[in-house]
Amino acid sequence: MQQDAKTDWDQRIALRSDEERAFAFPDLEPPKEVTAVGGAGQVTIDWSPVDGAAGYLILRGTGAHGPLEPVDHHSGDVLSVPSPPYVDTTCTPGTAYRYAVASVPEVTVLTGRPSHEAGAVPLVADGTVPTVAVVVDTVAEGTELPRAWEPMVGSERLSQLLCKDLTGGHEIGVELEDALRRMHDELGVRTVRAHAIFHDDTHVIDGDSYDFSVVDAIYDKLLAIGLRPVVELGFMPRELASDPAKTVFAYGAIISPPASYDRWHDLIRALVLHLVDRYGLEEVLTWDFEVWNEANLEVFWSGTKAEYLQLYDVSAAAVKSVDPRIAVGGPSSAAAGWVDDFLDHTKRYGTPVDFVSTHTYGSPPLDVRASLERHGYGDARVLWTEWGVTPTHFNPINDSVFSGVFLLRGMRSAAGRIDALSYWVASDHFEELGRPPRFLHGGFGLRTVGGIAKPRYHALTLLSRLGPVELPVTTSGDGGGSLVEAWASRDRDRIAVLLWNLTLDQTKADGAPELTRTVQVQLPGVDPSWQVTATTLAIGTADLVGSAAGLGDWPTDEELTDLAERTKLTAVPLDLKDGIVEVTLPMPSAVLLELKP
Repeated sequence: MQQDAKTDWDQRIALRSDEERAFAFPDLEPPKEVTAVGGAGQVTIDWSPVDGAAGYLILRGTGAHGPLEPVDHHSGDVLSVPSPPYVDTTCTPGTAYRYAVASVPEVTVLTGRPSHEAGAVPLVADGTVPTVAVVVDTVAEGTELPRAWEPMVGSERLSQLLCKDLTGGHEIGVELEDALRRMHDELGVRTVRAHAIFHDDTHVIDGDSYDFSVVDAIYDKLLAIGLRPVVELGFMPRELASDPAKTVFAYGAIISPPASYDRWHDLIRALVLHLVDRYGLEEVLTWDFEVWNEANLEVFWSGTKAEYLQLYDVSAAAVKSVDPRIAVGGPSSAAAGWVDDFLDHTKRYGTPVDFVSTHTYGSPPLDVRASLERHGYGDARVLWTEWGVTPTHFNPINDSVFSGVFLLRGMRSAAGRIDALSYWVASDHFEELGRPPRFLHGGFGLRTVGGIAKPRYHALTLLSRLGPVELPVTTSGDGGGSLVEAWASRDRDRIAVLLWNLTLDQTKADGAPELTRTVQVQLPGVDPSWQVTATTLAIGTADLVGSAAGLGDWPTDEELTDLAERTKLTAVPLDLKDGIVEVTLPMPSAVLLELKP
């Protein structure tokens, strides 16, 4: 590989002209049909989808005239959403609003024009609880239920599996391994994506040779659990870095480009050859190799976009030189950025792309399939290798019931259009910004230090109880399909209906009484003798934060045992009358109804 001629390379992939960008990002038409309907504490905006849109931005204004501004649901990340409808709960009851919707061709480029305006007034609460009707077609043939949570989960760097240090009195490696084992055994997760396989603590370079013994110990442990790695190729080994002083995270991951792209190529090829030799080609053919992490953020890549694209080309060539069937992809970007530029580049220069990976937080993942099809990569897989309720670590919302119900909404949105939606991350043994300072600290983990399931883990448990056959569902009423959603399934001898009530508005994370709904689930054709149970996730039920109130910074083992019991999911019987089950859903909350003979 002779690709160290930086000047020539920069010229080769210089920023495209305005004409080229206009071609790449066409001025999409806005949705032709837009409606806005006011309800108790909310306005539901609906619209007709637009071909080529990756997402949609909801715009709002007050008064007869004046500017329209994006509706901010306070997620701290991308505000565009992938599809209709959208529920706005940041509005003031009794106030008249004007809404419009703009088509977004690519998340970092908003070239679409606003649609025509639709007016609505959110209702002032009158003390009554609105009713939403959910009708499940229990006798339909159904379709296969997509399970976007099963392909992948995120993790702290996997070298921590070997760590014997203690956090809060708990051994890091032991508990991280237990958390990952539970992901596999209890939720059906198949792969793990993590950073820093080339960090200093894996010592992959030994003088003029390579030493993959630590990598072997890591992957041996992972495979013994039943999981496979998604091999994120990064960060930069100290010995190869052009500027080893450029680092990120408390553990000092090096983010600079390599001093020599030839040496980087040799490292990647040597790693893949070693993995094939150790685990067998048939095994490694089931793995994915992802190039770097979020290079579109300066905090993770001190080079230019041109240098990242060069890194991708060199990495892909190295992987494919071992066997062209081994999967490689990128750009592993933050906030769905660089996807179009990445695909435009790889298309121009014939660089292989087996999957496109990107990340977002605070909203359901956008539909980047539009970008793939625009550039001729319609058959490539789409992997959201990071996703979550917030991009902010040490944020209390990570421990909340709201975050669990958010996970349900995102997984339902991803179903059937995304190959993997990887929640970031499995365990609170996570130290990008330092090790956890206390038991409840707003950590990214699905499970705490000490191994207690958070509401987000409970949400995945509820999803895992859905059956293999998806049944058609229709919703109606105040907030039906926007605030309140349903996902129904069938086994041979069981019907499961998962219901939830959620707004993306994070200012309502602690609840909003005006958004409570009574949900009538209609199950025509179900034998009246069937038994119904309900498993609930709500503030005060399977709620870690509420149950841990009054505990110290680090609960004792006895307190953790008691906390696990008090926060577990529990099924209780419900009545089935005339084919109808009725439940009350506060916001945020979820309930799984299971019907059996």
